[in-house]
Amino acid sequence: MATDIQSTGFWIIIIALAIWELIWKGIGLWKAARKDQNYWFIAMLILNTAGILPILYIFFFQEGEKGL
Repeated sequence: MATDIQSTGFWIIIIALAIWELIWKGIGLWKAARKDQNYWFIAMLILNTAGILPILYIFFFQEGEKGL
């Protein structure tokens, strides 16, 4: 019984992280593509970093306007 509860909690965390990653990766990829920053686009497309790389790009490394 306890294994079922732990397994359910595990899948909830995995799904939440996947949604978090998808949202930030989508925003980061969109911004990198619009600014023709191919290296950032490729890095964000290939690496799965739980949203950390896209967040860093959006708020610190994006050329031009910063943030969302």
